[in-house]
Amino acid sequence: ELQQKVEETELLKMELQMLETERVRLSLVEEKLMDVLQLLQQLRDLNISKRALGKILLSTLESCRDPQPGKAHLFEVLDTLYHELTACELLQSQPLGKAQSRQALSNPLVISC
Repeated sequence: ELQQKVEETELLKMELQMLETERVRLSLVEEKLMDVLQLLQQLRDLNISKRALGKILLSTLESCRDPQPGKAHLFEVLDTLYHELTACELLQSQPLGKAQSRQALSNPLVISC
């Protein structure tokens, strides 16, 4: 009976470790998603055309068509989209002060669960 309790304890420890790993992974995805949403909101405020935004999205999807081994595909797509958006000429030409003041505001995209 003692051996059975030890095995159950080990299984629970492994499950807890897997849950913690998944929590960290989801936290990273959430952070990257928030970054992408903030950039999209900034581009919307700068009146980016739907065509330009569509090109950015298609470019992202094309570059992430074949998932890289060992990398979470969702995170890879979000990370690529983030980099594509930051390279957008509208954001590059935005005055530095305006970009910083926008980030200083509280984030209206945060959703509490």
